[in-house]
Amino acid sequence: MMLWRSVVGKLWFTILLLVSFVLFILTIMLLEFFESYHINELERGLTNTAQKIARILDEHDRDIGLEISWELVDDVTGVVIVANPEEYYYSPKGNRSFNLPINYFTEDADLQKVITEGKTVKKMSSFNENKDNSKDESRILIIGVPLKDTTSKNGAVYIYQSLEVMQETTSSTTKFIFLAAGVAIILTTIFAFFLSTRITAPLRKMREAAFEVARGKFDTKVPFPSQDEIGELAIAFNQMGKQLKFNMNALSQEKEQLASILSGMADGVITFNNDGTILITNPPAERFLHNWYYEQDVGNKDTAAVPSKVMELFQQAVNTEKEQVGEISIQGRFWVMIVSPLYNNKYIRGAVAVIRDMTEERQLDKLRQDFIANVSHELRTPIAMMQGYSEAIVDDIAGTDEEKKEMARVIYDESLRMGRLVNELLDLARMEAGHIQLIKEEVEVHPFLQKINRKFQGLAKEKDIQLSLELGNKEVWFCFDPDGMEQVLTNLIDNAIRHTPNTGVVTVSEHTDDRGLYIEVIDSGSGIPEEDLPFVFERFYKADKARTRGRSGTGLGLAIVKNIVHAHKGQISVQSKVGHGTTFSLFIPRNIE
Repeated sequence: MMLWRSVVGKLWFTILLLVSFVLFILTIMLLEFFESYHINELERGLTNTAQKIARILDEHDRDIGLEISWELVDDVTGVVIVANPEEYYYSPKGNRSFNLPINYFTEDADLQKVITEGKTVKKMSSFNENKDNSKDESRILIIGVPLKDTTSKNGAVYIYQSLEVMQETTSSTTKFIFLAAGVAIILTTIFAFFLSTRITAPLRKMREAAFEVARGKFDTKVPFPSQDEIGELAIAFNQMGKQLKFNMNALSQEKEQLASILSGMADGVITFNNDGTILITNPPAERFLHNWYYEQDVGNKDTAAVPSKVMELFQQAVNTEKEQVGEISIQGRFWVMIVSPLYNNKYIRGAVAVIRDMTEERQLDKLRQDFIANVSHELRTPIAMMQGYSEAIVDDIAGTDEEKKEMARVIYDESLRMGRLVNELLDLARMEAGHIQLIKEEVEVHPFLQKINRKFQGLAKEKDIQLSLELGNKEVWFCFDPDGMEQVLTNLIDNAIRHTPNTGVVTVSEHTDDRGLYIEVIDSGSGIPEEDLPFVFERFYKADKARTRGRSGTGLGLAIVKNIVHAHKGQISVQSKVGHGTTFSLFIPRNIE
């Protein structure tokens, strides 16, 4: 089976079949030719012999003529001379195994024509010497020539010979032909294997080289010793490997370039298969899906699930073969999605979704509208109170010194509040302008966090809130601005306690890895509404919509926190659900130079 599957086996079998077929046809034709030739020669020889005997008998005396005639006949040839119906003579038997009876000649319709009509008759006949066995029939050739002497009227000379001698000659010829055919087949086999090896040896090398190329070794070369078609095939194979290497390098460069472009894009990109399976995502798209997983309470972030709005746009794009545009809001962030079909020649093989975070644009629009109103609102109350109390003092409404001192104290407190607001605005403006000054030093993280935790234990006990600290497994030192980080954590923990109801839980967790420091402030409070999440780090944001004075603050704390973290080259984010609490996560990288 392995030989038949190989090129050598196929070539050998084909050549052998062709040679065998040619030899078979040639053998049949030669056997037919030899048989016809032998029969013709035998017929001509017997006819000449019979005519000589008839002429001898015509020219000589009967006894002398018979003696001469018997000398002309060999041992395998039989002669019957019929002088008249009552007188006939047989040649000596010699090596013949039988003699034909006289009635065989006198009663046969064809052979009788020699006597009755004086014609020369030739007949091929069969004779069975053993009548009990029909398989012993022999084929014989009989030639009849008339006698022309006056003493033998109606006489004839019949000469016959069995064709077994000719068959023996034919059999010998057949054996010789078969022997020659066997030799030819052996020589053909040797030639076929020699030719096949000359062809298949370079083909095997090409096969091995093809397997090497399939494994990625495109530098594999095939030698081309000959200048025939196989040599040209080897040259073409080497050129193919060189071109494949060039194309693979080009594809690799394009792939790396595409990956770099996708990673550096500000917009999210999600590529779908034709069945909606996610094929490729870039970091902005992963952040988009991460926020959706959090909102949907999907524990496994590696799932292939996508928002229903995205799948709806995907199905519309595939069905209509047109670009689809939609908008979705997740965790208070606004995303615009553009889904376009991808084609494979004429057929749709999937779609690509470009997801753009429009939150900042929405925030800027909102901030432009709210900034003047927020500043006016924050300044109007202290200004009005200062104006009212100062008028009361000027108009001598306060009758006693204590009342005047009380009014003056209110005016002083409101001026302090205005000063604090102006200072925070100036600090924030300085930070946003990039003029923040960081005094970095190596700080032992665990004692630093424990100190801040102890500072809020009293406030937490007053509100019956459990404030816990979860530290990493190992003590670490980290380089950052301790005053700035203390201001960040103070603001985050104070907000968490302020917005957590009694018997609630506030947890500060810390862990580090090779990248940097991770700190989370998690509370079980009321949470932040989804529509307010994009604005928590903006100026004058307040969860308290009534904007009451007191512990509600100025609304600038988280904006300052964001700027301090960004000055450390870090990141801060928030995740929240109404009624389930809020999580502030900040990350400070190790190298912040």
